[in-house]
Amino acid sequence: MTPTPHREPPARYRIVRDGPDRRPLWLVLALLAWAGSLVAVWQFTRSIAAPKLPEVSQALGQAEGTLRRQGSELEELRQRAAILEKSDQITRDANKQIQRTLAEREEEIAGLRADVAFYERLVGATSPRKGLNVHSSQFVPEAGGTWRYEIVLTQNLNRGAVSTGQLKFQVEGVQDGKLAVVDWGRLHQKQEAAGQAYSFRYFQQLSGSIMLPVGFTPQRVRVRLNTGEKTVDQTLAWQVGNAGDDARAVTSTAVAATASQGES
Repeated sequence: MTPTPHREPPARYRIVRDGPDRRPLWLVLALLAWAGSLVAVWQFTRSIAAPKLPEVSQALGQAEGTLRRQGSELEELRQRAAILEKSDQITRDANKQIQRTLAEREEEIAGLRADVAFYERLVGATSPRKGLNVHSSQFVPEAGGTWRYEIVLTQNLNRGAVSTGQLKFQVEGVQDGKLAVVDWGRLHQKQEAAGQAYSFRYFQQLSGSIMLPVGFTPQRVRVRLNTGEKTVDQTLAWQVGNAGDDARAVTSTAVAATASQGES
């Protein structure tokens, strides 16, 4: 008996060797083409809608840089202006202070010159010789209705002698339409008021306060100097002074005191 030949069953699967997959490459190329088309469209659109956009962008950048520089320069100029303004204010204030100081010095110098001229007339070689004398008087109103008097006494007849004594004065004027006299006691509101003592070699300033009656208008001042051996009467016009005259009179007194100390 002949054996039956063995048949292999047909294969269900078959292995086929294909070529390389080219789909990713085509995808990349398609994306690149699409991006290039976008760039081309953008360039074309820009060239039509805004053909000078690059120049404008460049000009905008330059303008922004210029603006920043100008802003910095402006801030620097503002700071310099503030410094200069402050410096100018300081200079103006200093000039005002200098002007005030100069005015005060000029006034002081004028007062000293007047004092020197007075002193030279009093004790100079060409000045006339006079005995005890009332050189001047003035009255300055004070708060409260009182009057401050400044009376200067002089003598240069005997330069080595010291004049001593007491001063009193009375004020002549008009009250209620009539001539009236206010004596030393009424001026000091004390009937038995003592006279004011003086003692000097060349000149001396005497000062004090008095009270005039209400409604009284002063016109003249009659001064009496009592040396103990004789009296000297002298009448002067009522003269109203001010604070500057007071300061000058005080300066004269200081000069007199210095001269007196130099002689002693």
